[in-house]
Amino acid sequence: MIFKDLLPSLDVVTKSGRVAVLMGGTSAEREVSLKSGSFVLQALKKAGVDAFAVDIQENMLEQIQTLEADRVLNILHGRGGEDGVVQALLEVKGLPYVGSGIKASAVTMDKLMTKRLLQGAGIQTPVFLEIVDEEDVAKVVDLIGLPLIVKPVNEGSSIGMSKVERTESLIPAFRLASQYGTVMAESWIEGEEYTVAWLGGTVLPAIKLETPHQFYDYDAKYQANDTRYICPCGLDKEKEQQLQDLVTRTVDICDLRHWGRVDIMMDEQGIFQVIEVNTVPGMTDHSLVPMAANAAGLDFQQLVLKLVELSLEQEIAA
Repeated sequence: MIFKDLLPSLDVVTKSGRVAVLMGGTSAEREVSLKSGSFVLQALKKAGVDAFAVDIQENMLEQIQTLEADRVLNILHGRGGEDGVVQALLEVKGLPYVGSGIKASAVTMDKLMTKRLLQGAGIQTPVFLEIVDEEDVAKVVDLIGLPLIVKPVNEGSSIGMSKVERTESLIPAFRLASQYGTVMAESWIEGEEYTVAWLGGTVLPAIKLETPHQFYDYDAKYQANDTRYICPCGLDKEKEQQLQDLVTRTVDICDLRHWGRVDIMMDEQGIFQVIEVNTVPGMTDHSLVPMAANAAGLDFQQLVLKLVELSLEQEIAA
């Protein structure tokens, strides 16, 4: 299936100007960001775009203030890149950039805020609870039940996450997650896992994920060769339409822009539940958005050119 409306225009290279690709950063996802950014940069240069890398360090403010570019492709994963910080700096600088704005980035980087927003909008999401300290752990099982998953609120790439099947495993899981800040617990959903990307207002083909790991963890995402990515995802037309409608509604509720990815579980009753939202998805050779784009008829180079084109549209809209 080819989504012709998503193909970048023929003049995007000549219109793009000088493009800065932000990568690296100081979050726990730095290495993934560097890898994503290098893939994006290579594709842009091969297409003839005047693109260059900016490895973001601790002095991000100074780096952005002195940045000489016409637009920015933000490939910073995690804190500083997905939480509204770099977005705010770019807006003060007056630089068009790809991706969601300050508000949407700040909300969706915070898993608790995202789930509260989804819950308020009537979008199904697993039962959850913030864990403030080790004394809180005692009430988690009573309120959520087992099994459950413990995760940092403000990290991506499944960093610091643990599946908990026994009460005595809760405190070690909490201690691991708390290394990365605020912690939450979420009921474990037994069922099928899907990830759905969207690009320029279009929902891309869903990917079903299968892994022999307990869940789709860091190793399954970036290192393992036994993770299965199934696209077409195998759902019937009615169910797949439900999935696409859910993603569209989630994107709208969260006020997302340009591109992103929504991770969803289908529970044993066949009900879709939104797990989380990603506003700067991975762009490595193991990443899901390039897979979904490929299923829609876009190769990697066309995908990154489309991202550049979306920043052009932002400039026009401004």
